[in-house]
Amino acid sequence: MSISDAKFLRGRTAIVTGGATGIGRATTVALAQAGADVVVGSRTASPNAFTDAADQQGGRIVAFPLDVTSSSAVAAFYAAARSEFGKVDILVNSAGTMPDHLIAEHPDALWDETIAVNLTGVYRMIKVSLPGMIEQQWGRIITIASTAASVSAPGFGAYSASKAGVVGLTRSVALEGAPYGVTCNAISPGWVETDMAIAAITRYAAAEGRDFGEYFADIKRSNPQKRMIQPAEIAELVLYLCRDNALGMTMQDLVFSAGSLW
Repeated sequence: MSISDAKFLRGRTAIVTGGATGIGRATTVALAQAGADVVVGSRTASPNAFTDAADQQGGRIVAFPLDVTSSSAVAAFYAAARSEFGKVDILVNSAGTMPDHLIAEHPDALWDETIAVNLTGVYRMIKVSLPGMIEQQWGRIITIASTAASVSAPGFGAYSASKAGVVGLTRSVALEGAPYGVTCNAISPGWVETDMAIAAITRYAAAEGRDFGEYFADIKRSNPQKRMIQPAEIAELVLYLCRDNALGMTMQDLVFSAGSLW
């Protein structure tokens, strides 16, 4: 691979929501390594959260506050990204939340929050980003969905509903963007070793009175590849979808689960 190919996103600007941790952070660093300037939107990331990473990568990384449940906050964030870099070429929707309650016991406020973050937040980000991509005749929209969009489990009604909605939204946006060189895809991972996943597994182990290490090992053993997916693997798929020669890949729900249904 040539140096120029390694920096194939030089001159592009990407937004990554939820970019402070997990899949979002891995994606941010990967995009910067490929030469893109990256604007991280997060409730928690400080402006200097990526100083060390930015010093070592090809593209700049900046972080601004973002609450995807607020239309005004989304508009302000997008304006800040445009002011910083002049345009937005790539949108990666990685912000998400994963509650687990049985439907009959589900707090209404938590249901509303899950849909607001996981589905409506994605809609808001696409709504502000898509017109500029259409105008410049190039764009890549990638949303982190989940295997829960198609295969669920008791207690994951809100999460599964939100992620299934994301997949449906992806297909519609892909068709809107298709005549203008804009692609839209969802990536549906299974278990990925992130802080959010570890926190959930810790809760499940405690609820069953089991040792965390044993519970975690059982989850890995249940996967056909006997392991848990790493955030950097998802980031590599995001990079592929951002390539010029990935134009034909659109309207897809790309399952990345190491062979597991869930």
